[in-house]
Amino acid sequence: MIYGFTNLRLVILAASLVATLLGLVVGYQAYRGFRRHQSASMRQLSVGLLLLTAVSFTLAFVGTLLLRAEYLDPSLRDPLTLVVRLLQVAGLALITYSLYNRPD
Repeated sequence: MIYGFTNLRLVILAASLVATLLGLVVGYQAYRGFRRHQSASMRQLSVGLLLLTAVSFTLAFVGTLLLRAEYLDPSLRDPLTLVVRLLQVAGLALITYSLYNRPD
């Protein structure tokens, strides 16, 4: 146990961190594709990927740490979870829209 985290919790944190970093890389590459081709669907794809991975994982991670350290009131757990899920839904909606968005 390190800083009160079990080994399983540490593995979960490490996996979340890796997922966040990979999400940032994929979102950045999609953004580069948007800048290169000025494609609206690439812009939507990059924003969707960033919302789905980096933003929602970072918010969940920081929120969990703040809740665990008791900097946030425990009654904020459910609203925080709701915000994270809404960000994930928005990211998935943008990705889905980018797949079906055809240039004029």
